[in-house]
Amino acid sequence: MQLPDQVRVVNVGLPLFADAVRQQGAEAVDVDWQIPAGGREDLVAALARLYGDAAAVVDGANAEVLRRLDDGAPLLVRVGTAEREIPGMGPRALLHPGPPIEWRDWCDPLRRSARAVVMAEGWASDPSEAERRISNGDVRLSSASEHAAAIPMASVLGPSAPVLVVENPQGGNLGFSGVNQGPGATSWFGVETSEAVERLVFLREAVGPVLDAAIRDTGPIDVFALVAQGLQMGDDAHMRIQATTNLFLRHLMASLAGVDHPARVEVARFLSSNHLLFLNVAMAAAKAVADWASDIPGSSMVTGMARNGTTFGIRVSGTGGRWFVAPAPWVGDPLFHPGYGPEDAAPDIGDSAVLELLGLGGAAAAASPAVAAFVGGSMADAVATTEAVARICVGLSRRFRLPYLDLRGSPLGVDVRRVVETQVTPAITTGILHRDSGVGQIGAGVARAPLGVFEEAMLALDVALR
Repeated sequence: MQLPDQVRVVNVGLPLFADAVRQQGAEAVDVDWQIPAGGREDLVAALARLYGDAAAVVDGANAEVLRRLDDGAPLLVRVGTAEREIPGMGPRALLHPGPPIEWRDWCDPLRRSARAVVMAEGWASDPSEAERRISNGDVRLSSASEHAAAIPMASVLGPSAPVLVVENPQGGNLGFSGVNQGPGATSWFGVETSEAVERLVFLREAVGPVLDAAIRDTGPIDVFALVAQGLQMGDDAHMRIQATTNLFLRHLMASLAGVDHPARVEVARFLSSNHLLFLNVAMAAAKAVADWASDIPGSSMVTGMARNGTTFGIRVSGTGGRWFVAPAPWVGDPLFHPGYGPEDAAPDIGDSAVLELLGLGGAAAAASPAVAAFVGGSMADAVATTEAVARICVGLSRRFRLPYLDLRGSPLGVDVRRVVETQVTPAITTGILHRDSGVGQIGAGVARAPLGVFEEAMLALDVALR
């Protein structure tokens, strides 16, 4: 047999084989392939069933979840108080971010935030008394996620807190978040000083009522229409949301000017200095739509993702509202404020990861030059981050378009099957709090969701469908 004069190689597997061929002057093409699920036999077997015999059920359920995530058009309708608006809140309760967790396991920034809220509610006069009130069970603690609410960073909601009320007309359900507390020494950054307590009182007594009057005057506000515009102006709608905040304030300007409130000028100064104001609005909207998509039997799509600084949890639409929990991850690719470093950082915290499930945040990194600095420094890196998320999603958003990808839709619908198969987890753009000093935010970066929760959720779905 005569050997060929020229050799062209298609290499599947380790790149070093193709490199050896090239070193000998021949052509080689690498195929990007890896063993599914890292080769773990139980996961591979579950994938075979979920992509095989159960595929018709799963894919049909996923199509409905994707439709709901893409069709939900949430409206901001008012600002009320947590006790009056949030179902099951109660008069002596606190809502915290992330999965349910016992007080003894709360991280330091979240404990400080809770103590500040207890003081703002008038239940204690200092942090020590607030600690005792919570420790002895005088205050009921609950996960905000289980009350249709999503709150960012180390936020804690008390019953008198002003809350944004977002209506999802398609699903007939509501979503909630607190009014964003703004920059500086604030409890959502894990600060419990008198200044942080005063900010909570100011939000309750002035900002909440003024915003409510303005929103009622303008009428319901299409939240995702503003978000879609913000993506064309450099937002990812999570870490960077300045453009959407400016659009929001412009929409409200005439009504804000007409509000009759003694603190309206002070409120205007606060609103104009709070570039993250719209973050909480977007979160409440995302929560309402994600909750509408969270009860579809057989679906392998993630409809809940939250962290509390101690644990990280997800919920999958087809597993009946169950939490799958692992330790909260550290924030990677960090940019720290001067004088701080990794040794000062708390683990990832907050409910804002729900935005990634709607095609925003890390999924929309390719829309934001500002986010590029956290994922490698170039727009090519930002695009690569979005493309990585696309590998684990079942579709693309029809409304959230990415200008640096020729206006292609952002990745939508995280599928636990794809996460486990590729071993790629969602990227979450986020802030970083100090782990134990109470100084507040010290940086920002990108957290990676822990793989184990997706593996556990997929195995549970496999069992449910047998």
